[in-house]
Amino acid sequence: MASNLPVIIRSKPWWRDSAKWKRIGFWGGIGAAGFGLLAFIALLIAVFSTRSSLPTFEELKSSPNGQMIRVHAVDGTVLVSMGPSYGEWISYDKIPQQMKDAMIAVEDRRFESHWGVDPWGIARGISNSLDRKGRVSAVSTITQQLARNVFLSSNRSYMRKLREAVLALAMERKFTKDQILELYLNKVYFGGGAYGIDAASRKFFGHSADRLSLAEAAIIAGLVKAPSHYSPTADAEAAVGRASVVLKVMAETGKISEATAEATDPRLVKLAPEPKQNSVRYFTDWALPQLEVLIDETDAPLEVWTTLDLGMQRAADDAIRANTPGAAQGALVSLDRDGAVRAMVGGKDYVSSIYNRATQATRQPGSAFKLFVYLAALEAGHRADDMVIDEPVTIRGWTPRNSSGRNSGEMTLRSAFAYSINTVAAKLGQEIGFGAIADMARRFGITTPVDTHPAMVLGTSDVRLIDMTRAFASVANKGVAVQPYGITRVTANGAVIYQHEVDTSHVLVAPYVAAQMTDLLQTAVATGTGRAAQIGRPVAGKTGTTTSNKDGWFVGFSSGLTTGVWMGRDDAKVVPGLQGGTAPARAFQNFMAKAVARRPVEQFETKVTLPEWQIEPEDNAYYEAPDNRLFVDADGNPIEQDQGAPGVPEGDRLDQDWLDRMTGNEPKGPPSQQQQPAPTRAPPPRQNIPAPSGAREEPARGGGGQERPIQ
Repeated sequence: MASNLPVIIRSKPWWRDSAKWKRIGFWGGIGAAGFGLLAFIALLIAVFSTRSSLPTFEELKSSPNGQMIRVHAVDGTVLVSMGPSYGEWISYDKIPQQMKDAMIAVEDRRFESHWGVDPWGIARGISNSLDRKGRVSAVSTITQQLARNVFLSSNRSYMRKLREAVLALAMERKFTKDQILELYLNKVYFGGGAYGIDAASRKFFGHSADRLSLAEAAIIAGLVKAPSHYSPTADAEAAVGRASVVLKVMAETGKISEATAEATDPRLVKLAPEPKQNSVRYFTDWALPQLEVLIDETDAPLEVWTTLDLGMQRAADDAIRANTPGAAQGALVSLDRDGAVRAMVGGKDYVSSIYNRATQATRQPGSAFKLFVYLAALEAGHRADDMVIDEPVTIRGWTPRNSSGRNSGEMTLRSAFAYSINTVAAKLGQEIGFGAIADMARRFGITTPVDTHPAMVLGTSDVRLIDMTRAFASVANKGVAVQPYGITRVTANGAVIYQHEVDTSHVLVAPYVAAQMTDLLQTAVATGTGRAAQIGRPVAGKTGTTTSNKDGWFVGFSSGLTTGVWMGRDDAKVVPGLQGGTAPARAFQNFMAKAVARRPVEQFETKVTLPEWQIEPEDNAYYEAPDNRLFVDADGNPIEQDQGAPGVPEGDRLDQDWLDRMTGNEPKGPPSQQQQPAPTRAPPPRQNIPAPSGAREEPARGGGGQERPIQ
């Protein structure tokens, strides 16, 4: 019986159809080949296009790796080189063979055979990058490293690696292997700012690269991988270990024999001594940041010409080191009449502390701040010979005291300033207004906040040494503002791109006010608290001493040079015996005696007029005591201290009779018959200045040693 069921014919699944797979494989291969051909053509176009745009070999030799800045003193001496450091260009035939072999062995052992990109290296890099979750492994050839150093950034990405590869292939088409290696060895970075083997050799070994030994070459070659880590000056042990690896690889690649590698000991290499960092760096650290606002050149090498006088800088350094008390710090800044900074010392030792106390530290100036009190008083109509009364005074609940705790009655304004009478300063502040004094301080260049509490007349507002020195310099400049500056001109590729111009248009006070202020400042040095600052020619200045001898100041000028000195502890603790008229004044004297030695003597427009009192400069004389013993809080409010006058018995009145008895100058007749001292001029310049009667002769300080070279 015939069946009526349909017949089902089963066909093979498509994935088992070998014919289809063959067709897919065929067309897939054609597509891949086509894509590969297009990619190859695109690569060729990119390579040859890049090749045509590459600089010439000579152009690459002359192009810098970064901006180099050389800073010169006023006489042209190089003070410091900043940024990249370049040695001499060493041509291929003068590069020691062991240097070439060491670099090729450790950085690119297939350098002579590849076309700029090492396929085996790329495969190894891709494998490593997969293990590191996308981070591209560093397997660049020497040519790729050169391309990156010259043309690209160091960002790690696949796109940067592709551009790097194209550049490397193009460079191999344009330059010979010898040229590429010469460029690389003269441009690669070796740490410490050194670019090229010659700069590295001079930095680490003190000689040119054409004299490199095998051990030295191994050390330099080992730096490329991690310059900061393997630097011999930073970690000698790491540098020796890395150099040993280089020698081993050189032996493995046949560049040297095993025996030579074993006989070479990098530990025997002598390193060049590190250059000493001295006080010049305080000045350069202050001056160089100003380039950001003076110029906009960021690529070309710069030559920066400054105002620093090396002779004055050495004298300043010696003066601070010789006179600053052991536990304290000292600072000095000296300005020429136009504001040029001739010397700047920010501390006793730059290596141990780079903190610049001349420009960064803010400290209470004590009675040095009275400059602004008396400037405001003179501008308001007072004269140096005006009679004032030293008497108890209370202002807004504040009762200032003189350092003796006593009052001396009627005196001239000149005497009150010369002997730093606190009550008179307070009365002047009350009369002319504390706001007017604060305004005068700001007018003369005080950049820190100035409070207007009554105690501000005694210097309770923190100031900077450079600002106080600037203020005194403006007085010396007949009331015309002086702006400190350190850079005179800047050149780039031989062209002047900046030239400093002195601005004399800002008149701060009338010339007669500045002249009278100079009169008072001369008196303070001639017979007052600043006697130790005398240098045998006209000097005007003011001392400053703060609460419990925490800060000592002397700021003054002579022969067109204004110098400020500060001493104290960074932690603001007491420095026993520190007063503005002692160590700071002596440091001023030590420095200025040398600084102005070759300058003509300049007489001030006003003659020295001595106050009605003259006191022998004894150690514990009444007016030798600290200028300001008043404690104040952060707001300038007084903190009561019970202080009597040392050596003054209770019940004694501090008058002329007491002063004569205390100093051994008792009158021999009635007051009407006492001979008054005649006004005198400042002593003429002379080499040997006898000490004033009654003064102790200070031992010579800082002499007999060799001058420290300026690095």
